[in-house]
Amino acid sequence: MPRVRLSIGGMACAGCVGAVEDALKSVPGVVTVSVNFAEHTAETSGDMTAKAVIAAVTAAGYEATELKGAADEEEKAVAEQAHLRALWRQAAVAGAIGFPLMLVGWLGLMPPLEGVGRFFWLVVAGLSLFVLWYAGGRFFSGAWKSFVNHNATMDTLVALGTGTAWAYSTLVLLWPALVPESARHLYFEAAAIIIALINLGGALEMRARGKTSEAIKRLIGLTPETARVVRKGREQDVPIELVGLGETLRVRPGEKIPVDGVIIDGGSMVDESMLTGEPMPVSMAVGDEVVGGTLNKRGSFLMQAKHVGADTVLARIVERVRQAQNSKPAIGRLADRIASVFVPTVLIIAVLTCLVWFNFGPEPRVSYMLVTTMTVLIIACPCALGLATPIAIMMGVGKAAEQGILIRNGEALQRAGALDTVVLDKTGTVTEGRPALTAVVPGSDFDETELLRLAAAIEQGSEHPLAEAVLQAARERDMVWPALEGFAAVEGLGVRGCVEGRAVLFGNARLMADNGIEPGGLVARAEALAFDAQTPMFLAVDGRIAGLLAVSDPVKADSREAIARLQARGIRVVLLTGDNRATAEAVARTVGVDEVIAEVLPGEKADRVAVLQGEGRVVGMVGDGINDAPALARADVGFAIGTGTDVAIESADVTLMRGSLHGVADAIAVSRATLRNIKQNLFGAFIYNVVGIPVAAGVLYPFGGPLLNPVIAGAAMALSSVTVVSNANRLRFFRPGDRA
Repeated sequence: MPRVRLSIGGMACAGCVGAVEDALKSVPGVVTVSVNFAEHTAETSGDMTAKAVIAAVTAAGYEATELKGAADEEEKAVAEQAHLRALWRQAAVAGAIGFPLMLVGWLGLMPPLEGVGRFFWLVVAGLSLFVLWYAGGRFFSGAWKSFVNHNATMDTLVALGTGTAWAYSTLVLLWPALVPESARHLYFEAAAIIIALINLGGALEMRARGKTSEAIKRLIGLTPETARVVRKGREQDVPIELVGLGETLRVRPGEKIPVDGVIIDGGSMVDESMLTGEPMPVSMAVGDEVVGGTLNKRGSFLMQAKHVGADTVLARIVERVRQAQNSKPAIGRLADRIASVFVPTVLIIAVLTCLVWFNFGPEPRVSYMLVTTMTVLIIACPCALGLATPIAIMMGVGKAAEQGILIRNGEALQRAGALDTVVLDKTGTVTEGRPALTAVVPGSDFDETELLRLAAAIEQGSEHPLAEAVLQAARERDMVWPALEGFAAVEGLGVRGCVEGRAVLFGNARLMADNGIEPGGLVARAEALAFDAQTPMFLAVDGRIAGLLAVSDPVKADSREAIARLQARGIRVVLLTGDNRATAEAVARTVGVDEVIAEVLPGEKADRVAVLQGEGRVVGMVGDGINDAPALARADVGFAIGTGTDVAIESADVTLMRGSLHGVADAIAVSRATLRNIKQNLFGAFIYNVVGIPVAAGVLYPFGGPLLNPVIAGAAMALSSVTVVSNANRLRFFRPGDRA
């Protein structure tokens, strides 16, 4: 489905997120919309054009440009750095004017409004107006755009608060007779300082937000800028964008592999830690596939480009991480809904505050009315509320990516933390997925060679890992097997076909029983092999048992430790496999799993997951094969082993780029830490507003309490967003778990 990614300008607070989303959803053909306030980006998918979505955002009062690739992202980063520098300058100018005025006021040195003092105050009025224009102009323009589009945002609150303070002070200065003598107070310095503090807070927040994108930046930075291409027999360095499919590339020692491809000459040791997290380099030779962005440690080789540009593994990983960072879990959508009505609610509270103080407040009631109303407007910014979820999601997804865990969306990140049951496929998940033939037991009328020859002949039509083990054993013995006719796979049971005019069946005991074949004395041997974690397979020829072959798939070295980590977190672990029960239970004993569901047909795996969900369990499914795809999709969270098939990866919510089950425990740990961080952020933002707004409105004053100074309100508002972003940045130092 076509996607359009936009950089959004003019978003001032979480209330803007709803306005931009509504604008994008109104575009014909748009199916999904995701707006990230923390990154100031939006992404849409569906049958629409970039021009249409940009026009919709512009019509809503915001700026939008399309982000097509790395160059646009770099341009966005440069623009953000320029904006950050502007915020620092604006904060400095506003502070240089506002803070000296406040200090003079504290010292009691302010001149009177009459005589020579009047000229001083006229200069101050001009300087503070300059501050509102230079350092606060975007608030006023943003407020106007929001008003024209029937919205209210943080810009509305700041513009009303500081604008009212300046306008009231100017009224007192120029026409003092219109204001009661007791209410003739000036608030020029308050307007300037509030603008200074908000810009300072914005700069600190923006600088901290920049760290949340480090995971993406590091991934993008893995791609080399040039590649050494062999053209017309000569090697030459060209920009990576000019490398074409099928071209021959030279990779020298110490260089990053430029694109995905296959080695056609030479060999080397390749560091794939950026992809899998595994520190040990992997030996590569002719015919082996290499991935762009990985590091060639030693040795020089030639490779043929198979995937370039956006089709490389690294590019797809970057896109996957970016999409996940832009997505929202349920808890984030709740915060956005609250934020969308927050500013209008604050405006109503400000009007009520104004009316109450004007009608029931003590003298000078006009001054009290102005101070409390301005303070309510300034303190009640929903920025912290809007940043609480997306900033933590960006950090959590980025942290997971560093561990070789690709999370599809924020919803999966949230659900992973709630898992109480994890279902594990056996082959390729708990085990290595590289089975080897371990036993050949012929019946009375066959010898080992003939039995293996017939087994290889029937398995040449199968793509099952067990079939590859049989074929590999035959190759090692230099066997030549006959042609196969009428091949058919019997789902979950085995295979059938015709070899040299004879009907051959090869599979489990259930396949034999279904065809009326009695294994006889081989049953006991099969049970013994299965108890030893070997998978027995019976071979029958023309309706009579011919013998037994057994295959063993070694358990991954770290499976037991990873499963123990899950169990230590209170998670129920279940082994689910189509293999026979005895073999499955032997593997389960090896890795410390007590619950086994065996002899399950591929189509039944999703049903077994559904049964667990019916018990009220929140289920995660881990698998790597095509037959796992339905179960991965059915589970609350599907984990695909990244070394498995593309179908499994596309069906899963989480992809584990390394083949280790530690990735499951790491993903759950990251999820729980991220959800905890989100809840901390939301709690802080809610408490800040629930406590701050009533205090700003003056509810404590009748009981002998203080009135909140508008300057303090401005500082609190700015620091609330900085606090949320700083708390989210703590996730950068999170470690999913201690293990050897």
